[in-house]
Amino acid sequence: MNTIIHIIRKEFIQIFRNKTMLPIIFLLPIVQLLVLVFAATFEMKNINMVVVDQDLSSESRQLIGKFKGSPFFQIQLNTFSQKEAEELLEADKADFILSIPSGFERDLLKENTAYVQLLINAINGTTAGLTNGYASSVIADYNKDLIIENININPPTTQSNINIEYSFWYNPEMNYKIYMLPGILGILITLIGMFLTALNLVREKEMGTIEQINVSPIKKYQFIIGKLFPFLCIALFELAFGLSIGKLIFNIPMLGSLPLLFLFAAVYLLVALGIGLFISTLSSTQQQVMFVNFFVMIVFIMMSGIFTPTESMPEWAQSANIINPAAYFMRVIRMILLKGSGFMDVWKSFASLLIYAFIILGLATWKYRKIA
Repeated sequence: MNTIIHIIRKEFIQIFRNKTMLPIIFLLPIVQLLVLVFAATFEMKNINMVVVDQDLSSESRQLIGKFKGSPFFQIQLNTFSQKEAEELLEADKADFILSIPSGFERDLLKENTAYVQLLINAINGTTAGLTNGYASSVIADYNKDLIIENININPPTTQSNINIEYSFWYNPEMNYKIYMLPGILGILITLIGMFLTALNLVREKEMGTIEQINVSPIKKYQFIIGKLFPFLCIALFELAFGLSIGKLIFNIPMLGSLPLLFLFAAVYLLVALGIGLFISTLSSTQQQVMFVNFFVMIVFIMMSGIFTPTESMPEWAQSANIINPAAYFMRVIRMILLKGSGFMDVWKSFASLLIYAFIILGLATWKYRKIA
């Protein structure tokens, strides 16, 4: 036990002497949380819009007024020329064209039917889908107002208004920052656990100090525990630090048990540390470690569900996610913080990661060659 404590003490001293690691440990979390939480969002505002109003009627002005009153659209130009509007769309100076044809009001009042055209820049499919959804909602609201204004009601008949009120569970205000912050925290502790662990071990290989340890009477398990424990503590500290920032600045709800969250995070970090250690045993230089880690982390993070639900992925991708520890953590951290889930709700993920940790740490320990 004393041997492990001395190794842990040595690792902490080495970490805090490394001028490269310190900014990653203490500066990166602040940058990630204060910048990425605002940047990584699917909320769209300031959609550049061009209006082609060839009718110039009161009804067309009312429809345009609906778009002006929306917080999502900014009318950049009113024009009579469809060609001019399309040129702006092709030059990426406009995201959306609302084209109102001549005779719009006449057809609306006489035929009870009228048409408008929506032209959307779809080079980004997600942006185009959201723009179409927002525009359709504005037009539907305009159509509802028309029905209420023009409906004929007989005197004996009374009209009862139907008021629909929506209530969203777990995130009532649909604040995207609350949804994204746990995901950003997941990326943060994954980076600390997987990247720095591998980098630290390979750095010792390059400096030659690993040879001194290899010929010492230190046992393999003592060396592994001593190497991993400091980064486990640092990553858990980063999680606590990130949650504090999230509460103070973003007022993120913490409905579930924080001890349960940290317990699950500790098991998840054992997996991340094991993967980092395993990669380091396969690499000889820091450049190799950085390349392999970058590849593995990008795949894990993009398939974890931080940006898009895993349920919307192809079936083969959902099956492959069984070996993606980040997918477990992204799901569970949101369940505990936002839904208040308990141990019985997450025990399957907990058990899966525990088995994963034993396997990957066993592989990393086996792969690490110590010459006594």
